[in-house]
Amino acid sequence: MINNLLKNFCLIIFALIAPITLPAGGIQKSLSQNKFSHNTNEIILSSNTFLYSSPEIHANELLVLDIGTTLSILRNWKVSESETWVRVELASNKFLDNPNKILKGWIKM
Repeated sequence: MINNLLKNFCLIIFALIAPITLPAGGIQKSLSQNKFSHNTNEIILSSNTFLYSSPEIHANELLVLDIGTTLSILRNWKVSESETWVRVELASNKFLDNPNKILKGWIKM
């Protein structure tokens, strides 16, 4: 009776612990397996600037971005030799922030 109880206990412990060490277990995943973009360019604003809806001066001003705002660069748009616009995305917590909050727009460089 005790011998069967000990065997069953060992079998249950093995069934609970062994899958963790198998390749399909969650513990085997490393950060290198996650798909993170390594080509992100971020900037931090050194002055207040406007976030525009499109890359032109007469476009709608969506927000005023404060000094120290962190932005991710999505793409560049060169209008002329002296005028460059950058499509940016504001750093935010997508789960906690208001879903209607404006996160993307254009800034003039």
